[in-house]
Amino acid sequence: MPGAIIVLGVFAMFVFIVLSKTAIVVPQQSAYIVERLGKFTGTLPAGFHILVPFIDVIRQKVSMRESAYDIPEQVCITRDNVQVHVDGILYLKVINPERAVYGVTDYLFSIAQLAQTTLRSEIGKIDLDKTFEERTHINTQVVTEVDKASESWGVKVLRYEIKNITPPKDVLAAMEKQMRAEREKRAVILTSEGERDAAVNSAEGQKQQVIKASEASRQRQMNEAEGNAQAIEAIATATAEGIRKVAASIQAPGGYEAVQLRVAEQYVKAFGELAKETNTMILPANAADVAGMITTAMAAIKQKQSG
Repeated sequence: MPGAIIVLGVFAMFVFIVLSKTAIVVPQQSAYIVERLGKFTGTLPAGFHILVPFIDVIRQKVSMRESAYDIPEQVCITRDNVQVHVDGILYLKVINPERAVYGVTDYLFSIAQLAQTTLRSEIGKIDLDKTFEERTHINTQVVTEVDKASESWGVKVLRYEIKNITPPKDVLAAMEKQMRAEREKRAVILTSEGERDAAVNSAEGQKQQVIKASEASRQRQMNEAEGNAQAIEAIATATAEGIRKVAASIQAPGGYEAVQLRVAEQYVKAFGELAKETNTMILPANAADVAGMITTAMAAIKQKQSG
């Protein structure tokens, strides 16, 4: 009885081993490489599969998903002979599982080495100052070169990204000083340009002010001259009009006698004012002869009229 149980257990174990070697379930986004007696037979896609026990063997399981792999940090020398430490990350995907297994011993190691050598080559083509701004170009070049080589291995390189670019401490300190000097230079330039613009604006404002003031002064003088001319013209017109009226009045009946009376009044008034101005006076011999003076004045008026 105990021997039968042992035989039954051995048989059950044998059946289990046979089933595990026969029935295979491949997960999604995976592929299994199958060999029959050491020779490649085929690739099992996702799903349920039956193998020949002890003849068909799963040699390797390959993931078909996109994967990311760290590229170890390495020392690169720029074109201006500066050593920088650069590391990155590589994204790839297996397209042909058979080539990935049989085309190269270790496709991950091979691709990583190729990415490092390509990165060193690209860093050596540019100066240190350009390495930070040319990261996109460097990434593109690494992907292009590595993808060419990995095509025969059944692997597609999707993208490469530089994570860190670390220059030496002394070079980093010098770069910081240079950047600080550049910022100070830009600040000084901007300040001087601001002062220059302010001076130009101020001078332009003063110029406009002087022009406006001169135009205002000219306009004021023109207005004053025009006003004076109009005033002189008005006075002359009024004087002429008054003279014409006086002349007309003289020609009227009794006008001559009125003129004689007016001349007499003015003469007496002027003669009376002489003593108020000064104590010393020089008078003509006939200064008291009012009638003679009036006669002389009227004779002059008649002569003017006749002329």
